[in-house]
Amino acid sequence: MAATTTEALPAADLIPVGPRANFPYRLVRLIGIPLLRLCFRFDVQGRENIPRSGNYIVIANHLNWLDEFTLLYLFPAEPRLHFLADPTILVTRKLQWWLVRTTGGYVPVVRERHGDQVLYKHVDRALALGGAVAIFPEGNYGPKEGELLTFHKGFAHFAIKAGVPVVPVALSGTKDLWFRKRIRVAIGPALPTQGADPAELTRLAFERISAMLPPYAEPPGRKVLRKQLTHLF
Repeated sequence: MAATTTEALPAADLIPVGPRANFPYRLVRLIGIPLLRLCFRFDVQGRENIPRSGNYIVIANHLNWLDEFTLLYLFPAEPRLHFLADPTILVTRKLQWWLVRTTGGYVPVVRERHGDQVLYKHVDRALALGGAVAIFPEGNYGPKEGELLTFHKGFAHFAIKAGVPVVPVALSGTKDLWFRKRIRVAIGPALPTQGADPAELTRLAFERISAMLPPYAEPPGRKVLRKQLTHLF
């Protein structure tokens, strides 16, 4: 059944990539950003570290569904962010799959096909055309706030090959969610990639995000809509 579903998905080369934000992408941002501001309180440091020209790779720790939307909210509409996502999972989530198919902005990653050259070519193509790429190098949700899984080196290979900087982002508070919860975000200075070694760049990125993660303690008080918001997607 999984193989049949995978074969029915659009080929990677047919997914629109590039720097331009199309109308559906801008519309989703226009509606989604005010909703995010209504539901959560964002405490952001380091906005000045977002590159003002050229494209880049964004990396961040991964805790829950809000992480992707936080990056979309904080980073500019152009160059358009492309996320790595498993389409075989997305097709089971009707709203998310509709958003992906409508706005583009994603790179298909089939978990059973790690090492598939189609993935590498698609990421390279998105960067070559001027798009930005967002990658969660842990490859899965982290176990709890303030802890990181080992980083995979894929983002480093992509960035070095394309000659684009890596922007590290540390997210805190997104593991368990409730209405008006404070989400802390730290955006670090971009890591240069010219002449870098993938293993060393991966190690440096891990250390940078680890250092930016603040100590976390669950705040007191009511947790309105905790179950609903934590498991919204």
